[in-house]
Amino acid sequence: MKAYLIAVEGIHDEATFAEYGKQVAGTLAAFGGQFIARGGKLTELEGQWQHPRTVIIEFPTREAAEGWYKSADYQKIIGLRHKSSIGNLAILDGI
Repeated sequence: MKAYLIAVEGIHDEATFAEYGKQVAGTLAAFGGQFIARGGKLTELEGQWQHPRTVIIEFPTREAAEGWYKSADYQKIIGLRHKSSIGNLAILDGI
């Protein structure tokens, strides 16, 4: 079953986040991850969205998504995201 990593973020250091953005795509391939949405225009239809940027990454399985997040390659760059943004990450099972 496919799984989706969903991130909602607010960026406060554009330069550091840009460096993270350059590196993160290269960490996905080994786990079959691919971007579905990556910070495009967001229109709130109901309620209040917590952060202005949303990212959705599709993985072939939950295990692949969790493996990517815990991987040495991703852990090397996660600090860049933590230093430059605030937000929430979650893994959601597909149907």
